[in-house]
Amino acid sequence: MSRADCASKIKLDGIRIARVSTVPFFVVTQLKQQLAMLGEAGADVLVITSPSDELSVLGKMRGVRCKPIEIPRAIAPVRDSIALFRLFRLFKKEHTQIAHSTTPKAGLLTALAAFLAGVPIRLHTFTGQPWVNMHGIKAWLTRSSDRLIAKLNTHCYADSASQKDFLIAQGIIDSEKITVIAQGSLAGVDTQRFQREKFSSAQNVALRHKLGIPVDAPVILFLGRITIDKGVRELLQAFTEIKALGNSAHLLLVGPLDVASGVAGAIELSDIERIADTHWVDYTDLPEAYIAIADMLCLPSYREGFGTVVIEAGAMGVPTVGTEIYGLTDAIVKGETGLLVAPKNTEALTAALLTLLDNPAQCQNMGQAALHRARTMFDAQIVNQQVIAEYQAVLQRHGINADE
Repeated sequence: MSRADCASKIKLDGIRIARVSTVPFFVVTQLKQQLAMLGEAGADVLVITSPSDELSVLGKMRGVRCKPIEIPRAIAPVRDSIALFRLFRLFKKEHTQIAHSTTPKAGLLTALAAFLAGVPIRLHTFTGQPWVNMHGIKAWLTRSSDRLIAKLNTHCYADSASQKDFLIAQGIIDSEKITVIAQGSLAGVDTQRFQREKFSSAQNVALRHKLGIPVDAPVILFLGRITIDKGVRELLQAFTEIKALGNSAHLLLVGPLDVASGVAGAIELSDIERIADTHWVDYTDLPEAYIAIADMLCLPSYREGFGTVVIEAGAMGVPTVGTEIYGLTDAIVKGETGLLVAPKNTEALTAALLTLLDNPAQCQNMGQAALHRARTMFDAQIVNQQVIAEYQAVLQRHGINADE
């Protein structure tokens, strides 16, 4: 019997787990089902992230509690120190047995606080490195932060094999201290939720009408934080060129305007509204409704640990045009489930989007290949069961049993 098959029988009764992330949006959109499965396995899960109304959906799940602690994304010595102290105090109070962080700033503060608090199992999942596109002292500081995360934690994970190899090659972490769970991704995709069949033609037409998109117009979808490092600037430039050619496509951007990303400059609503046939929708807890009306996803990111949205779209038969960077090269099979272009290359991005717009049959075939890959390799039940199995294995290595 495989490890994934065994995982459903594994229990984490009474194990006190703290899951820490900087961004609430990230927790709700990426980790919700995984947290629910940990709670169902009997763990006492404490979610720690910055305050947000989005967290209300997590507190309703069995075995899951939320504790808002402001974790600044940018460097902020005073506020960082306060967050560090509050994390330390909380880990001590809760007698935390596993502290598991994601996102860079939460990773650093959690590693420090958990080490000082004597948390026996300290884990971090790398989901992309912001220093890849930085220079000077800021790049040095963020690289050093990742090295410290690697040093202080008892083990680390990457959400893609290519990211793991990159971190090892860059000297951030030793090979024996980092692994990838399952085939990659942070928590897989809920294939019961992301199904195109769940949305009728009438529902799709109604949504198009609400957005002002004609029924027969091709739709390019961006889904995620609207920010510079997600490649949104290049996407807007590429779409401007596509419209200049008289193409009937519409661009739909779904996600929060992320003005606090820490990257120089920001995407403003005015940047979107000035381009014809471009639409913006703020954060939604029903992204699958927008995927259902899309012909293709576009994710021209500068950095990406894996790109979960790619397999969410794939599970609904939608191919992706992305950038050829580590992480996305694991999520997208070039020429099979989508197209890959060089990052920050508007000309190449324009050409790739036009390739699929001008060849609907190729676009559909890639979508079907993406659907098969998502369902066979990245089903959330399998991935999250393997996360639970990994927790159990780590607990056993440290001599900690359930209900201790």
